[in-house]
Amino acid sequence: MPGDSFYDAGVLRQIATNLFYGWGYNFYRKENQLRADDQMVRSKAASLLGEAMAAVSAAESEYRREYLPPPTRAKPFPDAEAVASAQKLERLAKNIGAVEALIQHQPAPENDRMTQRYRHEAPTLAKLIGFDERLVGQCELLRKAVGGADGLTILKGMSDLEAGLDAIKETLRNRESVLLGPA
Repeated sequence: MPGDSFYDAGVLRQIATNLFYGWGYNFYRKENQLRADDQMVRSKAASLLGEAMAAVSAAESEYRREYLPPPTRAKPFPDAEAVASAQKLERLAKNIGAVEALIQHQPAPENDRMTQRYRHEAPTLAKLIGFDERLVGQCELLRKAVGGADGLTILKGMSDLEAGLDAIKETLRNRESVLLGPA
């Protein structure tokens, strides 16, 4: 019967496998699942930092409305301390955004023959799981620390928040060293 090859599972499997390998991809390999998981986890961690940045920006806006009123004849210049505090909040939001960008631009293990020759991809991705767990935990702690907090509360905890950002950056550096370091 004409068109029998369109129903022959063995022939179709062989054609599909050859195409997948020709395209350099086989979605049934564990490495591909781990790579996709790694990308999803980094996306979620970046999302948590995006929420933290939005919370700090909202707190900064509210702080400016409350502590930096429009100038009047009696007080034409704003309080210098209030301006400095508002700028600290603004810098914190920018720093959180910068770390969010670092997470989004983290390298993923290459899927090429030269890399596979010198490094086993699955064990490398398995090492990244620990860093990803730490990264997501750190991002969630930062998000909780600033979520719903007002400007004064954030300013009081500024040193802890900056230490948290430094810890996240350290985790990212360690994660990157697994990928870029010796096999």
